[in-house]
Amino acid sequence: MISNKRAKFIKSLQLKKYRQQEGAFIVEGKVSVIELLRSGYGVQSLYLTEAFLQNHQHELKKGQAYEVVDERELQKVGTLKTNNAALAVALMPSEQPPVDQSGPLLILDQVNDPGNLGTIIRIADWFGIRQLVCSPGTTDQYNPKCISATKGSFSRVVVHELPLPELLSTYPHPVYGALLDGADVHHAPFEEACAIVIGNESHGIQRELLPFITHPVTIPRFGAAESLNAAIATAIICDVYRQKV
Repeated sequence: MISNKRAKFIKSLQLKKYRQQEGAFIVEGKVSVIELLRSGYGVQSLYLTEAFLQNHQHELKKGQAYEVVDERELQKVGTLKTNNAALAVALMPSEQPPVDQSGPLLILDQVNDPGNLGTIIRIADWFGIRQLVCSPGTTDQYNPKCISATKGSFSRVVVHELPLPELLSTYPHPVYGALLDGADVHHAPFEEACAIVIGNESHGIQRELLPFITHPVTIPRFGAAESLNAAIATAIICDVYRQKV
């Protein structure tokens, strides 16, 4: 049984203030917890249902402590409406590696929805893009909704938070920016080492970043929709990028 003290601690990690204070975040659900256990992330505490333990005990590292609980307890302390598998408290990395500019770089400018960010991390993982740079105003990568939306891809994609003008001012490769008045993305001359900038769904890419974009691109519109979801736009552009390189 999860103690009241521990339950209060886990629930506090739903707030960014306490995640930063404790250097910890929660991971929920079968797929995400399995991916966590396979990763290099530290696990502070682990709560499993009997069914999860029976089917996935081989995923536990030697000496990994855990507690068997029922799904009602997981749902009480977590954010998922249904969770019949597992919940973990994971530790944030003590430091991030520097940005590697030798390969593709996905850059997010003011993406505010945690579900969108999590989906974009998952998309980056699908297309083999291992680095993502977020502007300081982008939502927190350790938000529970974001972590859940990644379906475990958070463990393979490094997310940096950096001032984008500072990064792009010295970036040595082409910079492709998703803009409504850009050229058709399907004809863009993508290079393997490049940056792809995705802006806020409502406001697009900030004006201060426009001088750094060497290749404005757009996804052709054939209907009347005003815009595309940021994650959908990211997936389309990443698919074109991979076909070109």
